[in-house]
Amino acid sequence: MSEATARDTVQRVLRERIVASELRPGAPLDEKSIAAELGVSRTPVREAIIRLGDEGLVRVYPRMGTFVTRISLERVSTSQFVREAIETASYREAAGRVEAGQRVVIDEILRAQRDAVVAGDTHEFLALDDEFHRTLMSVSGREAAWAQVSAAKVHMDRARTLSLPLPAVLERLLEEHTRIADGLSADDDSGLDALRHHLRAVFRDIGAIRAEHPDYFVDGAQPAPVRAVTTSLG
Repeated sequence: MSEATARDTVQRVLRERIVASELRPGAPLDEKSIAAELGVSRTPVREAIIRLGDEGLVRVYPRMGTFVTRISLERVSTSQFVREAIETASYREAAGRVEAGQRVVIDEILRAQRDAVVAGDTHEFLALDDEFHRTLMSVSGREAAWAQVSAAKVHMDRARTLSLPLPAVLERLLEEHTRIADGLSADDDSGLDALRHHLRAVFRDIGAIRAEHPDYFVDGAQPAPVRAVTTSLG
């Protein structure tokens, strides 16, 4: 494995774990332990951490260590704003253009999400959520812009992932997806309105999420950690 590939792998793994709160907000990171677990040298780990710092997911404090950032409400709001701007623009172009084969794919995703709801599989539901929205963008021919959406929404995803175990959230999101899909063929703005409502769901849930995980969030700048400690990924 080249160092560039190793760096990208480490960055992807750490990002996924941060978004899923497997690496909790405020948790310290130890380069040596990460390198040992992932079977790479410390150089790609260090480079991956720098990139994650650029994304606002970790912060390095001199002489103290590297820590997962707490979830910034300001960053969540910005993530949602960018995502809504891109996806609603794409949806406007997609409305009335969905082909039979594309609708079949969308319906298959919805069926798989329904199975995930029944199983209570939040990880699978979230993966299918990405597939659903990426597929919607493909209808308008804007699938290439999904990379920009994925990069922009990472802070929004940190909050959204915490909301999924809340009562009836999965059922509600699936219902919203169904309305969005049906709106592609409607001769009105019902689908677009449903999409906006859906993408703003994180704001409806943020109060309950913060009440359950008050130490995960920060309103403004990231506070310095209380003490310097290190930990592995586990």
